[in-house]
Amino acid sequence: MEDYNRPSSYLDEPPNSRLFLVTSKSITEDIIREHFSPFGEIQDIWVVKDKQTKESKGVSFVKFAKSSQACTAMEEMHGRCLAEGTKPIKVFIAQSRSSGSHRDVEDEELTRIFVMIPKTFTEEDLKETFKAYGDIEYAIIIKNKTTGESKGLGYVRYHKPSQAATAIENCDKTFRAILAEPRTKNASAENECFGNSRSDHAASEPCLSGYPFGAESSSYTAGDVWNSDLITRCLMVSSRAAITQEQVFGLFDLIPGMDYCEMQRDQYGFSKGQAMIRYSNLGSAVYAKEKLNGFEYPPGNRLSVTYIDDGEDRTSPVGKMAMQLVAAQMMSMVWNGPSGPQLMKTTAGYAAPSVPQKPRVQTDVALPSHKKLAPPDSVVKERLFVIFNPAPLPVDILEDVFCRFGSLLEVYLVPGRNVGYVKYADRKHASDAMAALHGKVVNGVKMKVMLADPPKEESHKRQRTY
Repeated sequence: MEDYNRPSSYLDEPPNSRLFLVTSKSITEDIIREHFSPFGEIQDIWVVKDKQTKESKGVSFVKFAKSSQACTAMEEMHGRCLAEGTKPIKVFIAQSRSSGSHRDVEDEELTRIFVMIPKTFTEEDLKETFKAYGDIEYAIIIKNKTTGESKGLGYVRYHKPSQAATAIENCDKTFRAILAEPRTKNASAENECFGNSRSDHAASEPCLSGYPFGAESSSYTAGDVWNSDLITRCLMVSSRAAITQEQVFGLFDLIPGMDYCEMQRDQYGFSKGQAMIRYSNLGSAVYAKEKLNGFEYPPGNRLSVTYIDDGEDRTSPVGKMAMQLVAAQMMSMVWNGPSGPQLMKTTAGYAAPSVPQKPRVQTDVALPSHKKLAPPDSVVKERLFVIFNPAPLPVDILEDVFCRFGSLLEVYLVPGRNVGYVKYADRKHASDAMAALHGKVVNGVKMKVMLADPPKEESHKRQRTY
């Protein structure tokens, strides 16, 4: 295959189904296919070649149809010689186009899966259910720290990546099995919230319990996943609107002491709308939580900031007293100090800068002043169809924008899609809104605004409600 400019959705679907090979330059595509085809369906092979000489660079990619096939091939072929007189090859799971690095057979990130289970399951039930797919190193159930009851979530760790991949592919779909989120490798050893060694999983698992299910977790309340009684140096930031790691970092770095910031991503590399923040001291974390929980950023989008377990032992009376003292002092600073988002830089030795409040609606469109909404019983004269990129704006922001043209009745967002409808009681006002806003950017979101198709009038169908 000469051109490998495939879309990332193809290269990484299913996840971890693409191998990265380091070989001798004499190894050809035919030799690779001969040795790797016994492990499953090969969709593509790409031998990387020098653009000028067309000679192999000794690097190749092999794309399998299934993750389990790729993992098995990696386990069996790593360190093998493909032809006489050539060096042993190195085989890795290729890095995702969205993030990450090449991963080898020893990588624990490929052996641990996250599952949703009945709350009646015991650890023995969990092992019994998943042992059919391979040898299990451990299985744990996440429990509420206060009541000891199961949260209906668990982890299963296998000895081999191929076993974990087979479990994900073949287990009952109700378990919603996926690879567990990787433990962070950026924090220092003594401050890590998530340990890297196998022996410390018990201490680090509670930190991970909220990550893997992303949008699927809507049935679990925040208090069920995170221990709301904790006050720690670790914070979880959640956002409904699209937000980048650079934006989160820039906001929380206003408070001194931040030593870690990372967006949480699903197995496909897409953002979950959450970021984990870690401060070097408890005071900074308390201040950040109190000041920025509910803060509108970007305008119209309220951030949610909660504490998460940082793995420290707080069972001793002295430790509890110290935590409470620091928390009380910081709370006093928050409530008695400067009002608004004037964040703490004073401890660093200089005055606290004020953060200018951005306008609620940010756009280069010359918007008219606010106008009253049309009476609720008004007849709908025109409907606009709006497409948002990359994500819908909050309803209150949309109402703020579209009401400025007059006679606005309602703004409706279609659940689960980046589209919505706007109802007007006057056709001219709807036309003015469409002319002013089509193709424009509001709060970082580009909108396409057009006339909606008229609702069908068949009497035998339910009337359209949006």
